[in-house]
Amino acid sequence: MATNCNGNGAPILSPKLQVEAIQTVIPMKITDPRFSRRIAIPENFDLGNLQRRFHMILYYNKASETDSGWIVAGWFKESLGSAIVENPIFAGRLRKLEDDFELVSNDSGVRMLEANFPMNMVDFIDLKKKENIENELVYWEDIHETSPQFSPLFLIQVTNFKCGGYSIGISCSLFLADPFAMTSFLKSWSKIHNNLVSQIDSPKIPAFYTPNFTKIGSSPTLSTTSPKTKNQITNTLIFKNPKTPLKMNNNEFLKNLTSKCIGEIEGKIGKNISSNFTILVKENFESIKMENCSREEIIKEEESGLLSIISTNWNDLGADKVRFIEGNEAIHVSCWIINGENNQDLVMISPTNDEDSSELNIIITISK
Repeated sequence: MATNCNGNGAPILSPKLQVEAIQTVIPMKITDPRFSRRIAIPENFDLGNLQRRFHMILYYNKASETDSGWIVAGWFKESLGSAIVENPIFAGRLRKLEDDFELVSNDSGVRMLEANFPMNMVDFIDLKKKENIENELVYWEDIHETSPQFSPLFLIQVTNFKCGGYSIGISCSLFLADPFAMTSFLKSWSKIHNNLVSQIDSPKIPAFYTPNFTKIGSSPTLSTTSPKTKNQITNTLIFKNPKTPLKMNNNEFLKNLTSKCIGEIEGKIGKNISSNFTILVKENFESIKMENCSREEIIKEEESGLLSIISTNWNDLGADKVRFIEGNEAIHVSCWIINGENNQDLVMISPTNDEDSSELNIIITISK
C-alpha cells in the first residue's frame, strides 16, 4: 500500500484496490486453422525472461452520466471477443518445445480483471508522481515456468475511481507483441468496440455488468497473485531506423544498429549502461529470436553514414487514438516495460506494423 504525507509530515495510507471480478474473454469464433509463431531462444535461456512484459495505463474521464468503467468493461466481453477473432494470437499461449518455445493461437483467452479504487483519479495521478503505485492498476500473473501453456499472455484491468473516471490497464508478454504491435491492436479493438456499442438500443447496459452481480466495495477483495517483479523500475528509450528488405535477417546489421542506439543513450547519460544485454528480434510476423550478448559483442564503430536513427518516445505509439467511447480521449497515458526476473537490459527490434512503412523500431529498456 503506498503512502503520502500531510502537511505535518505524517504518513497517510492511500486507499487499497478492491478486486471485484476476474473473467476470461475468448474469441467469438473458434480459430481454424490455428497458427503458431516460433520463438528461438539461446542455449543458456533464463526462465526469468518469461516475465518480460509491456504495461500501458489509459486514464479516462467519465464521458457522460451513463458512462463508467463498469459499463465499458461489460461491453469488452463482446467487443474484445470480436477483436481477437481477427487477431487470435492475442488469445494464445506459449508452448515449450524441445529447444525453443512456440506461440500458438489456441483460443485460451484474455484475462480481464475489474476493480474499484476509492480515490479520485486526479489525486491518484498526482500521487503516482511521488510513489511507485501505478502497478496497482495493471494485472499480471507470472507465466508458469514449467507449464507456460496455462498462463495468459494478454491481461486487462479496468479500474473505477471514486470520481467516476476509470483506467484501462494493459499487460502484454513481449513474446506476444511489442509495444507498437500492442497499441495497433488496441486501436483496432477500440473501433470494433465503438461500432458495437453504437448499434445497441437503449438502455445500454451490457449483459456482463458487474454491479448486477455483486455489491461493489462490500465483499472481500478477490485474491490475485502478486508478480515477483511488480516493483521493478526501468527506463525505456525508443529509436527508429529506415530499413531495407532482408536486413532483419542480417545479424551484423542488427548489432551495429544496437550499438548506434546504445551509443546515443550513453552519450546522453554520460556513462556505460550495461555489460550484458538480451536482444529480442521479431524477424517477421511468424518468428522471433532471442539471444544474449556481451557489451564487447555489440559495441563497435559503425561505418560512418550507413546507419540512421531517430530518437523518439512513448508518444510515438499514438495511444491517444485508443478511444473506447467516441470523442473521449485518454487524459493521461503511462507506459513501461518490465525486464523480467534477471533484470538484464533489453534491446527489442521489430518492423513497424504499418505496411506502407519500412521503418524498424528499436526499444531499449535499462534498469534504473
